[in-house]
Amino acid sequence: MDRIASAFTHKALIAYVTVGYPSVEMTLEAVPLLVDCGCDIIELGIPFSDPLADGATIQEASYRALLNGVTPEVCLEVAATLRDRTEVPIVFMSYYNPILRFGPDSFCRASTEAGIDGFIVPDLPPEEGNELEQLSRARGLHLSYLLAPTSTEERINLVTQRSSGFIYLVSLSGVTGARQSISSELDAFVSRVRQKTSLPLCVGFGISTAEQASHVASMADGVIVGSRIVQLLAGDDPIPNMKSFVTGLRQAI
Repeated sequence: MDRIASAFTHKALIAYVTVGYPSVEMTLEAVPLLVDCGCDIIELGIPFSDPLADGATIQEASYRALLNGVTPEVCLEVAATLRDRTEVPIVFMSYYNPILRFGPDSFCRASTEAGIDGFIVPDLPPEEGNELEQLSRARGLHLSYLLAPTSTEERINLVTQRSSGFIYLVSLSGVTGARQSISSELDAFVSRVRQKTSLPLCVGFGISTAEQASHVASMADGVIVGSRIVQLLAGDDPIPNMKSFVTGLRQAI
């Protein structure tokens, strides 16, 4: 069983951090603590200048990380360091442009060498993902596509056939960011996708409280939390506040 598959022997808690925000040192400190607090998969966000699927929090984090000099090469170095410190799955969340500029084959090879387990690429639709799918599969890497509540049956069929590792379900139409409530239509959306696949279904976008995480975990296999963690890491007393928040999520799930 590979690392990603083993994360879904129970309800999985998936944490997102932007590499290099507020600093590379904080990323290296925070990720092992996230694992200690009960996170099962870590998403490392590769900063990009035009993060179209992200809300204000992660847009700001990407901008600041780029100012800090964080490149895909730095992200690979960070991933390799973290792999030496933890055994949980680590996936890159990256827009396609940084991968294309790096060279898809070279990026897959370097990711494997760094201990990465897979990719999430928000702006890569399955219709255009064949090359990265083949390259990642050849290296033993997973490629998880995204589905939104507005996805057609045709798109759901395509994504469930082409995804590997797990499927990323967007909880609402829009961008990432902490929100006060979860869509009442989420249960029906998860059920629609569940009928098409045996892959784990993970829900992200807008989850910012333990109550929301518990609700999502009641219908999905994994809960993805990003913006609220990013906010805490850039605030006052980041480590204690992050530990308290994530421990609460784990208990709720």
